[in-house]
Amino acid sequence: MNALLSPSGMPLQDLVFGASVYFPPLFRAVLVGFFIWLVAHRLLRGWIYSGEVWHPTLMDLSLFVISVCLGMMLLVSIR
Repeated sequence: MNALLSPSGMPLQDLVFGASVYFPPLFRAVLVGFFIWLVAHRLLRGWIYSGEVWHPTLMDLSLFVISVCLGMMLLVSIR
């Protein structure tokens, strides 16, 4: 039971460089998701802005959110 509540048992731990630079686990998921979004946005850009999508900005934002979720799943599965 203690392994579930201790920070060392978590799939994504905090990352600290030096004494003052702190990167929460979500930062790494956003960073990985951003690179996934760059690839997906490049592949789907023509379709998103062709007029078939009602609101291209919302479609692009939802694609980014899905990419961040995929990045989080990727990071959790690697650990």
